[in-house]
Amino acid sequence: MFDLKIVNGSVIDGSGNAAKLANIGVRDGLIVEVGACDAPADREIDAQGALVTPGFVDVHTHYDGQISWDEELKPSVNHGVTTAVLGNCGVGFAPCRAQDRDALIRLMEGVEDIPGTALHEGIKWNWETFPEYMDAIDAQPHTIDFAVLIPHDPVRVYAMGERAVFDQPAEPEDIDRMREIVREAMEAGAVGFSTGRSDVHKTSDGDWTPASEAGKDELVGIASAFQGLDYGVLQAVNDFDMVRPEDNFDKEFELMEAYFRASGGRPGSMSLMQRDFAPDDWLKIIARSEALNAEGLDISLQVAPRAIGVFNGLNCTFHPLMAHPSYIAIRDKSLAERVAIMRDPEFRQQVLKEESVPLAGPGSPVPPLVDMMIAQYPQLAEKMFKLSHNGVVDYEQGNETSIAGMARSEGVSLWEKTYDILLEDGGKSLIYYPVYNYTEMNYDNVYAMLNHPKALPGLSDGGAHVGTICDASFPTYLLSYWTRDRAAKNRPSIKLERAIQMLTADGADYLGLTDRGRLEVGKRADINVIDYEGLALGVPEMVQDLPAGGQRLLQPVSGYKATFVAGEQVVADDQVLAARPGRLVRMGSTQRQAA
Repeated sequence: MFDLKIVNGSVIDGSGNAAKLANIGVRDGLIVEVGACDAPADREIDAQGALVTPGFVDVHTHYDGQISWDEELKPSVNHGVTTAVLGNCGVGFAPCRAQDRDALIRLMEGVEDIPGTALHEGIKWNWETFPEYMDAIDAQPHTIDFAVLIPHDPVRVYAMGERAVFDQPAEPEDIDRMREIVREAMEAGAVGFSTGRSDVHKTSDGDWTPASEAGKDELVGIASAFQGLDYGVLQAVNDFDMVRPEDNFDKEFELMEAYFRASGGRPGSMSLMQRDFAPDDWLKIIARSEALNAEGLDISLQVAPRAIGVFNGLNCTFHPLMAHPSYIAIRDKSLAERVAIMRDPEFRQQVLKEESVPLAGPGSPVPPLVDMMIAQYPQLAEKMFKLSHNGVVDYEQGNETSIAGMARSEGVSLWEKTYDILLEDGGKSLIYYPVYNYTEMNYDNVYAMLNHPKALPGLSDGGAHVGTICDASFPTYLLSYWTRDRAAKNRPSIKLERAIQMLTADGADYLGLTDRGRLEVGKRADINVIDYEGLALGVPEMVQDLPAGGQRLLQPVSGYKATFVAGEQVVADDQVLAARPGRLVRMGSTQRQAA
């Protein structure tokens, strides 16, 4: 007798093998048969005409605070994700003493664009150490499973106190303490450690992150905590000093190399993307990582399936008019009030004749990149777009449909066209700006990244940058656009079976999750049933559903007929259900037993 039987589906098992018609039998949260499955079942799902895949593994999210109050873990659960990894980029909320809570909230608010008011009201803070944090979030019900990376910044603050600022080197005793903290967390079942060295990451007070300039001794000392373990990964995000990449790329990569080597051979990953100001760096990252792997290291490259972009709008964190003095004077008013004022012809004329003023600088949470973008807006508008045309969402557009292209075709100035677009839909209109991965105005380089043998789908930032992006939809985009829609355009595409493998087995294998990632007998029954032809993304919408009335962008999606976590259904026809089977994934003995 099966608890659940999924019948008549086109099964793509995550191994990279071709689809096959098969049934799947589930008992006690595990897959017990793939094939005829003739035995009866308490419940049967007819998947005729649909794909049946393993649940997706998202290796790069930021639900570190949200997970302590949110059972649903939207939007990841809506996009087929059944296991999410928290704690990326070196930011998080554990370990943390009571006196440091505000500092970590300001850090997360600035780096990941999560409203501080929502974090203050929502986080329960029933922990201090990292193992206590793991116990606390595991004790609460959730829709999907989650694993946790130990983030560098809170570890540094916990070990160094007030000295944990970006320009203060760690003393040998500080490094010893950080190593102890990381080892303790790993032995409690953490999935790994993360560090962040991005030149756009700042706290809401305008300070650089505590670990952003950590030295070689510190990174090597922390990574050495992994020696002797047969599990655990190292993650790093690094801009390789975008201000002076020609001077510092080699220096930064050598530091990353020392970091990965010190772990004693544990797998690691780095972010990979193309930046306009250093358009060949991504090729250098590939070449240098390939050289390390040829020496026996295991370094993966986290790749986004589309541009690393932001939405600009009056309801978002950023937009092109935000640095104009007349707009600054009204920026604290409600959206409706701002729209009413901006529709006044005299106000419009005043804004359009103004020059922008700097917003970044000492004490400002605004990254310098924003000032650079606003100053260069006439050039950047050649690659800024309305996301939807005739109701169809399109992330890969050309010059003719850019904001600049639209202005030229209509015979109006760029700033006039921008002003009018921002006022559309009652001020809720969005302008999409692909910051990275769009230097050549297409995804041909992204295609090359995704096809690298060590490519790992990542960088979705689920739960973060909530006022500027909704990239938790990356799994849906990889599946729908790269295997179906781009192929229909006669552009290079990815085979469906390979895309499923990337979203499932590749992530599970990288993390060492031996109990999931494939539809095989003995694996967890983390399963998606997908209407492949009907799989579609809508235009992101700003909703106010965070604590304290905080807002975030959510992207409508259709096509997920059913999602199961350990055999319990958590999504039906794109709607989140009441079941809460999700648990913390603890590395170590549990995963060894599963293997």
